[in-house]
Amino acid sequence: MNELTSLVDWSRAQFALTAAYHWLFVPLTLGLSVIVAVMETIYYRTRDKKWLGTTKFWMTLFAINFAIGVATGIILEFEFGTNWSNYSWFVGDIFGAPLAIEGLLAFFMESTFFAVMFFGWEKVSPRFHLTSTWLTAAGASISALWILIANSWMQYPVGMEFDPAQMRNVMNDFWALVLSPVAINKIIHSVFSGWALAGVFVVGVSSWLLLKRRNVEMALRSIRVGAWVGFAGILITVFSGDGSAKVVSKVQPMKLAAMEGLYHGEQGQSIAAFGILNPAKTHDNDEPPFLFDISIPKGLSFLAEGDLNAFVPGISDIINGVKVSSEGDTLNTVPYAERIAIGKEAHKALKQYDDAKKAGDTAAMNKANMALQKNFKYFGYGYFDTPEEAIPNVPITFYAFHIMVIFGSYILLFFVIVLLCLYKKSLTKLLTDSKPVQYLAILSIPVVWICSEAGWVVAEVGRQPWVIEGLMPTRAAISDIPTTSVIITFSIFAAVFTGLLAAELNILFKFISKKSKENIDNPTI
Repeated sequence: MNELTSLVDWSRAQFALTAAYHWLFVPLTLGLSVIVAVMETIYYRTRDKKWLGTTKFWMTLFAINFAIGVATGIILEFEFGTNWSNYSWFVGDIFGAPLAIEGLLAFFMESTFFAVMFFGWEKVSPRFHLTSTWLTAAGASISALWILIANSWMQYPVGMEFDPAQMRNVMNDFWALVLSPVAINKIIHSVFSGWALAGVFVVGVSSWLLLKRRNVEMALRSIRVGAWVGFAGILITVFSGDGSAKVVSKVQPMKLAAMEGLYHGEQGQSIAAFGILNPAKTHDNDEPPFLFDISIPKGLSFLAEGDLNAFVPGISDIINGVKVSSEGDTLNTVPYAERIAIGKEAHKALKQYDDAKKAGDTAAMNKANMALQKNFKYFGYGYFDTPEEAIPNVPITFYAFHIMVIFGSYILLFFVIVLLCLYKKSLTKLLTDSKPVQYLAILSIPVVWICSEAGWVVAEVGRQPWVIEGLMPTRAAISDIPTTSVIITFSIFAAVFTGLLAAELNILFKFISKKSKENIDNPTI
């Protein structure tokens, strides 16, 4: 059992490492591709070479980031086969479909038109080049769309049924998969958060140019486009985040409880705007959940249900199967201990089905299948022995969620201030001449990246221990490989990814520094 736990932990760590590094590059690709397309559109309409130089400057930064992001993304998909082969078998017909579409359609389109965009300035017409730039941006977003659909299915498995003859799940409703509320909100939230991140990146880099007094007019033009795209992105991100919270409250209530460090819910539940968790608190003791907190009365009820007086269950309530109706009546749902028992019955029925199939006993197969279908809803819980095993890591989920919210609020305020400075003449000098403001814009670049990574941590850690919510925990999804192999590859990936990140930063910094000393407004094609 210790060997299994070690293998699971190291496999999870390796996948988390790869995903975290990959997510450093993805949002900048999503947002910067749109900003570059907007800049080229302005150049196409005005034929002003100043906009051509601006476009080419940011397009080169986009290309550098795009190349590194592809490398980490390919490795991430391979890990499903190497480290999570049981998962891949269990859901291959479902999970593989959106990934296949992403590879055959979106990535192909993105890569093809990226080549035209970057190398085709003198080889194609201006209109076709502009079209290629927009199609590159569209391809990046479509690529993210299909990957996020696949991820959303892991959070909320719909559009499938379990086939005991194949011992795996098969798709029976493709559109339920694509149009699930989790997928819709996750796509909007993730793609437009990339706009916000890229907007901060453009404003921050441009502020460095202003700080050095280099290409001042070009920097101000870039800030104007970056700030508007980023502002639109953060507004939509906030809106979709509210929708995501409402969906999570319905399909992943344990995740929502972990996000708020909530153990015992109530009607008119407050929300912790800021708090320090009590490390001694568990779901079955009377310790207070917080050492210190600042709460907004009834905030979580409104966030989760849109009703100030709605009941929001906590971790203990969910485990014990307690829910309260809008009228205040206590309703009993299925407690986790009972779910575990039902899940084990489903496992037993599946074993009986397999034995009957081998024996050629059709009647016994039908009987076992009926028992399996009756209990399959809680199939995944049958892998657990205690309810505590189904609780995610509350501290990581809680702190990551609050970092995301606090930093996201800062980013919204940041764009409001930048736009005010741009369009109110009395404040414009703050951008061009105030070193504290310029340094603040530069330092906002790591802030927005931390916010972005924190959001991904909430999404993935909050659903643990499930690799497929309610159906398959991580312990059942891993490949039968030696733990030492995973440790070795983890170490290799950590070194390689860190090297790639260092290389990208070095290339970015050198390019920005070198190009800033030239006249960007007077480019050569």
